[in-house]
Amino acid sequence: MAFDIDLIRSVYERMPSRIEAARRKLGKPLTLTEKILYSHLWDTDNAAVFERGKSYVDFAPDRVAMQDATAQMALLQFMQSGRPKVAVPSTVHCDHLIQAKTGAIEDLATAVDKNKEVYDFLASVSNKYGIGFWKPGAGIIHQVVLENYAFPGGMMIGTDSHTVNAGGLGMVAIGVGGADASDVMAGFAWELLFPKLIGVKLTGKMNGWTSAKDVILKVAGILTVKGGTNKIVEYFGEGAESISCTGKGTICNMGAEIGATTSIFGYDVKMGDYLRGTDRAEIAELADGIMAHLNADPEVYANPELYFDEVIEINLSELEPHINGPFTPDLAWPISKFAEAVKENGWPQELSVGLIGSCTNSSYEDISRAASLARQAVAKGLKAKSEFTITPGSEQVRFTVERDGYLNDFDHIGGLVLANACGPCIGQWARHGAELQEKNSIITSFNRNFSKRADGNPNTHSFVASPEMVTAMAIAGDLTFNPLTDFLTNDKGEKVKLDEPTGFEMPAKGFDVEDAGYQEPAKDGSGVEVIVSPTSDRLQLLAPFAAWEGTDLMGLRLLIKAKGKCTTDHISMAGPWLKFRGHLDNISNNMLIGAINAFNDKPNSVKNQLNGSYDEVPKVQRMYKAAGDFSIVVGEENYGEGSSREHAAMEPRHLGVRVILVKSFARIHETNLKKQGMLALTFANKADYDLIQEDDKFNLLGLKEFTPGKALRLVINHKNGTTDTINCNHTYNEQQIEWFKAGGALNLIRKGLVS
Repeated sequence: MAFDIDLIRSVYERMPSRIEAARRKLGKPLTLTEKILYSHLWDTDNAAVFERGKSYVDFAPDRVAMQDATAQMALLQFMQSGRPKVAVPSTVHCDHLIQAKTGAIEDLATAVDKNKEVYDFLASVSNKYGIGFWKPGAGIIHQVVLENYAFPGGMMIGTDSHTVNAGGLGMVAIGVGGADASDVMAGFAWELLFPKLIGVKLTGKMNGWTSAKDVILKVAGILTVKGGTNKIVEYFGEGAESISCTGKGTICNMGAEIGATTSIFGYDVKMGDYLRGTDRAEIAELADGIMAHLNADPEVYANPELYFDEVIEINLSELEPHINGPFTPDLAWPISKFAEAVKENGWPQELSVGLIGSCTNSSYEDISRAASLARQAVAKGLKAKSEFTITPGSEQVRFTVERDGYLNDFDHIGGLVLANACGPCIGQWARHGAELQEKNSIITSFNRNFSKRADGNPNTHSFVASPEMVTAMAIAGDLTFNPLTDFLTNDKGEKVKLDEPTGFEMPAKGFDVEDAGYQEPAKDGSGVEVIVSPTSDRLQLLAPFAAWEGTDLMGLRLLIKAKGKCTTDHISMAGPWLKFRGHLDNISNNMLIGAINAFNDKPNSVKNQLNGSYDEVPKVQRMYKAAGDFSIVVGEENYGEGSSREHAAMEPRHLGVRVILVKSFARIHETNLKKQGMLALTFANKADYDLIQEDDKFNLLGLKEFTPGKALRLVINHKNGTTDTINCNHTYNEQQIEWFKAGGALNLIRKGLVS
């Protein structure tokens, strides 16, 4: 069924004229990214020539998607907006709160029981405000969106960094915090820094063991985890057209790991096939009618260096399978060099667990290719030597692959099928033995492999690869195994070799499902009551943050000087903390507990300036708040990398942190901080990071003259009586400065609706 067909038709009807107007305005041929962005401007009558990487622009997204962990805070904020119904089509997907432990059926039943209060809240809010609700077990948000909502040429935002997955179906899809989602659902414009553009030209065609996952693993190695920050990656070329729609989704999905605003492919036959195969032929026909507008102008792809800020070329015919890691998704190894890297670095060679699935790789094609290896392993007398788990991306995929026999193939080599949910990929994994913190290796087809992310064990070396490579490695049980060249010994003592994987982009008999898990909202939700118990430890109604005092900030205490990588996992951990995502005060007890203190190289151990003792970060900050003191957090590069979770911005705000001062920010986190009325600042001179001492107090000056492009001054007062004064840069525009002054963007929205 095609959802929102009237909306899609209206988008396509206006695209040609808006694109032509943009082409005249810019005076040049347009990339696909520019076509979609300019056709989704909030104010099309006053379109300007926006400067990439400098202009802040208001957009009008077509839809909003939220997963259950982030939807709680997004909807708690939306409830304060005063709107009776969402202004754009929106959905909630229950995929994050299901913990993987024993298997799909048992784990889903446990989750429904344990999370009843949260699921009931999300279902009732959705019913009241006209939001589509996907029940627990329906699938992972990004796979469900690709199957049901994504459409070529559209624009959507979602409260998850991997919203970008929808770029595989030609959509500009961008991960945001809940405040951004709340704004759009309330009918307001959505602001974005107009991105720079990276063009990736794909030539040749993949063969053998190589898959779409290897494209983005290669790109991650080239660009690193921050190489895509404030940029959109546009893939093109004959190689791009040869990749399946879900394969394109895989590539776009993991673009979040290079910090990209989003990634996108132009509309082609593969996308049309996928739309028709997922019961959306009407959309495919509409897209076919404006195909030229759903791709860049021909001149762009003929001379890409003239139209993109950076161009990368990859020959798919020569591309090797890759394995990335450990501990960071951009440490890229071609399979021919991986075994040597394992040995040279002393990484655990024995493979403990192989895990396939997740929002990145859980399509029919992914599972069918991995299952082909399981099937031939059985025929050749092999079983998985490692533990092996399979996570289908949606109930539609799960039902179809079970019908076609693929789940049986996995069962025959010892595979365990988990619920249609995020599970281990986001730390929702009750892994037995993880508490022992033993050194071990796992390999996944997920997207992230930060330390402790999957199982909480800092000694788990996590590697990322395609589902095919993960399956082969699990069969071998050895990280140094290269399935392209190496032999295995079967149960008869014979030397056997795995053949290349085979699979199908789409099921020959079509997709099938008995209950996809969708719940349509009430036509009139005015009579629906949303109840939040005042004694709940899972849900808490929000109170507005205080407005700026109108003065400079004096006497700020140093809470922590974070050392090295500080992702949103370090700032606001997931795993067991997911259950508090709807209760700001309770989840604030995990604030920065994963960050490494630069002064003692320990996590969750900072000096309390009030008494000189060392204690947990949230406890120290709560003592500062109780004493009426505000504080500052200092960090290094790409601070806030990873998930879109706005809790990483709301928790410091709630506990009294006023300033985050770092060498550089990840895009989503910087925006989230601004939305919550925080000061997100960067060192004008990165070497000034070294000036910060453990007992420092700070005065932030210049706030009365806070204007775009003008640095603020920070006076660092050292314990020995000396001072240093440094400049702090910022990227605030006039509207964002108003957010700061009001105490947060939502306060302005609330005020505008009430007055």
